Amino acid sequence: MKDRFIRRPEVETIAGYRRSQIYKLIAEGKFPKPARIGGSVRWSEREIENWIAARLAERSHHQPKA
Repeated sequence: MKDRFIRRPEVETIAGYRRSQIYKLIAEGKFPKPARIGGSVRWSEREIENWIAARLAERSHHQPKA
């Protein structure tokens, strides 16, 4: 599978966080770091998707069973 590198506005849409929260989470080591490509900053779409999948797995792991 080929990875795509995406800009911050798309990261915000996918992750559901605004710029300030994304950079706060990066500083805390809780969000994928971007890569500098040319003169711009981009995120690996695959890393963002994996981060979301981990949050979902964490959530379902902590939910009580019915």
